[in-house]
Amino acid sequence: MLGLDMSFLNWDIISKFVLKGFIFSIQLTVIATIGGIILGTLLALMRLSGKKILTVPATIYVNGMRSVPLVMVILWFFLLVPAGFYALIPGGSNYRAEISAIITFVAFEAAYFSEIMRAGIQSISRGQVNAGRALGMTYAQNMKLIILPQAFRNMVPILLTQTIILFQDTSLVYAIGAYDLLKGFSTAGKIYGRTEEAYLLAAVVYFVMCFGLSYMVKRLQARIAIIR
Repeated sequence: MLGLDMSFLNWDIISKFVLKGFIFSIQLTVIATIGGIILGTLLALMRLSGKKILTVPATIYVNGMRSVPLVMVILWFFLLVPAGFYALIPGGSNYRAEISAIITFVAFEAAYFSEIMRAGIQSISRGQVNAGRALGMTYAQNMKLIILPQAFRNMVPILLTQTIILFQDTSLVYAIGAYDLLKGFSTAGKIYGRTEEAYLLAAVVYFVMCFGLSYMVKRLQARIAIIR
């Protein structure tokens, strides 16, 4: 610890190495969150539909994804998907790791967001569902106009918490060489011979961001509780 020297990190290094990785980590978090919520909502509705043709595949998908470590899914997709797949995407061959990470995260996180959505939907009083039916609403209209808006409001703190966890997990794409925040610090550390300092600084950045966001979520959760 006495040999650590943090002075090597300056704006020049940050702009050349760290900033690029930070931007991708944020992009991956945002895309995976939006895509995961959309796909997760569809999976939740399938599981709640009461039709075996929908509930069975959705249940297998969700339970299967939740039973496998994320890093394994990242490696499987990156190693098993043929290179020809990435060639179909403009510039895909040059960003194979990043594209693989985005697809993997959306598919994986959808399973977790699905369970959050399902719990949120089930938390809405059955009386409101029956009221919608009494007004002549279809299942889709009931969900769109009555159930989902209330469910989303109730789930905002949990969804944000899962997003914070997702941001932490973006560091796992380092395993396939994607240029994320951790990769940026690692590259700078290796070039300037300060590997230990680089990893320590990366940990500090992750901690500060996640701790700050967690605090904001707690404040938001308290405000939502008061509104209720």
